[in-house]
Parts: sequence; structure tokens; C-alpha cells
Amino acid sequence: MSVELASPDAEPMTWTRRHLLGLEELSRAEIETILDTAEEYVDLTEQRIKRTDLRNKVVVNLFFEPSTRTRISFGLAAKRLGADNFDFTTGGSSVSKGETFIDTAKNIEAMGVDVMVVRHSVPGAPHLLSQHLKCSVINAGDGAHEHPTQGLLDIFTIRQQRGRLEGLTVGLVGDIAHSRVARSNIHGLLKLGARVIVCGPSTLVPPSMTRLGVEIAYKLDDILPRCDVINVLRIQFERQRSGLFPSIHEYARLFGMDEERVRRAKPDLLLLAPGPINRGVELTPEVADGPHSAILQQVTNGLAVRMAVLNLLCGRADEEG
Repeated sequence: MSVELASPDAEPMTWTRRHLLGLEELSRAEIETILDTAEEYVDLTEQRIKRTDLRNKVVVNLFFEPSTRTRISFGLAAKRLGADNFDFTTGGSSVSKGETFIDTAKNIEAMGVDVMVVRHSVPGAPHLLSQHLKCSVINAGDGAHEHPTQGLLDIFTIRQQRGRLEGLTVGLVGDIAHSRVARSNIHGLLKLGARVIVCGPSTLVPPSMTRLGVEIAYKLDDILPRCDVINVLRIQFERQRSGLFPSIHEYARLFGMDEERVRRAKPDLLLLAPGPINRGVELTPEVADGPHSAILQQVTNGLAVRMAVLNLLCGRADEEG
């Protein structure tokens, strides 16, 4: 099964990767291939049409961290394409008996698994598995490193709503230091020609981020008029070892998106948030549910993006088989 797709300005390309571990390693053409493939699935997700693209394939969600949107989205994506899908949870598994991470994955793979979707608190965990497994591995979030499908669905939503990425200015606001979503967004957006500004308290925006090619700002009000898109990142209290800003109230006052800030932004500002959102902290309820928000559309698009990723990887696996 060869999957060949073309963007309007590119030659058709054949997908060659067996795994999706991060956007840092992907080329612009590869990212566009995923986005173009997802475009084909948007109408199917809205109409709840089932396909047989992945009939007889088995997809397992191997999650060592909590998840709602990503886990359910991958499960629905697999089933919409005709694959069997199963969830692994650490509670009640042999991990509690001392079985290693790699042995757990290899034993699950031995049951006839084609794709393993992995979420783990340790950066690089999916990369490690990809070196020990024959099946395809998808990174569903590894520590504060990357979350490629979230980055892809954010980028897909921007392209869907604005028609392009080239030349747009995207502000990533919030907990940059602990955000795997920020890193995937940065890698993908820059490769597609967007400009990226990361903004937040100095304690949550490492100066080293400039090495990735982004601009750093510590005052949201200074950059807001320049941004075409604001992607509001959740404050990740569970990853912080100590208080990195004076108070929640202070953070919301300086960096929260409220109606007053929306009025000072560009009239066609697009507002994204990967979720889960802390209402009243990163953004007010009125803004989260307002006309500039595409938060729920992101969730819908996530299903199409993950269907695209599964289809591309399984197509590559078939070629190798």
C-alpha cells in the first residue's frame, strides 16, 4: 500500500517513515503530507462515516500518563478506519509486578499489534521503544519533549481557518518550559513558514528557546497586536516542583486572555488552546466560548489528523512487509 499525496506547490511524495516520534525530525513536505491526508478525513469525521483502510490492523494505546482527548481520539480514529483498538492502563498490569517498560511493550506487540501509541512521563520513551519493536510507534506525549499529533492538529486548524501558515505570526503563551505541545508547534510552524513568539513569565520561558528560532517575550500586551494566532498553553502544575509565579490571580492578570485583550488584538484573531483549559486562568469562559475560539474545532480536527497518521504509518508497514 503506497500512500502518495501532493500539496498544491509540491511534487507528490511517498511516505517512508514507520514511526511518528516528533515534528523536529520531519521535513516540511512530510508535515504537509500529513495535513493533506487529514483534509481527506475531515468530512468523514463530521459525518461519522467508517472506512476499511485499516481492516485487520490492531492499534494499542500504551498510556503511562492520564489522557482524555488524545487517548479517545486515537481510539476513535482507529475504529473509524476499521482497525481494532485496545487501551493499556498501568493499574492492574504486570508493570506493578516489576515488569520493565520494554518487556511490557514487547509482550503486547507479540499479540499481533501493528501500531503502538505511547504516552510516557519520561522524554524519549517512545524513541526507545521504536528501537526495540517491529510495529509502528506513535509518540502521544513524552514528558516535556514533544506531542507531535497535538502540534499537527493545532497547525491543521490554523491552516483550515486561515488558509495558510506562511507569513502568519503565532503566539504561544503560557508554560513554555514544561510544554511538549509548545515544542511540537514550534518545529512544525517554523518549517511551514510561520513566525513564532513564545510568551510567559520569565520563570516559564527559558532563554534557550531562542535556539529553536523563536522570539521571546515576557509581556503579552506587547506582542498581542502583532499576532494572527494565540495558542494558550495550560499551566502544568503537575510538572512544576515549586511555585514559578506569585499567584494564579497574578498570572491571569498578566497573561490570561480576556475580553479586553481580545478587543485589543487583530479583528480576526484566532484563539487556540490544546486543553485541558483552566478557565479563569489562561482564558476567561467568555473568550473560551467566544467567536475567536477554535478550541472545540481543534478536538474535531484531532480525529482527522490521527486518522491520517495511522493510515500513513500502516501504509508504510505494509510496504515493508
